[in-house]
Amino acid sequence: MRAEPIELAAALGRFDQLWSPRIVTTVNDYDVRIAKVAGEHVWHSHDHTDEFFLVLDGELRIALRDGADGAEREVGLPRGAVFVVPRGVEHRPSAPDGASILMFEPSGTSSVGDRHDEVPGHVDATTGHRL
Repeated sequence: MRAEPIELAAALGRFDQLWSPRIVTTVNDYDVRIAKVAGEHVWHSHDHTDEFFLVLDGELRIALRDGADGAEREVGLPRGAVFVVPRGVEHRPSAPDGASILMFEPSGTSSVGDRHDEVPGHVDATTGHRL
């Protein structure tokens, strides 16, 4: 943990990779991660943890398969919005015009969850990179 404040805009300026979260700090056993995103991520779910999203810039869309019949729906998150995907719910984040996001999740959580579709080359399957 750093003893100095972390300015998120400056931290986001330190990398260009998409769908490749950076760990900016930790709180107890949780990572605070930032990422630049554009296009589509991969359908995935986290069996043991919820997933928290805060949109810092742009707009994030999250497709969800959370109905009893597996029906899909989508939520749109403008800048400043937060959303929590409950554990076990299949979801696919996307940002057609690009976005910057902050995520709060247990340290060691994979960016592609516990169950996922094939991971395309533009997605970094990671537990986060130190900033």
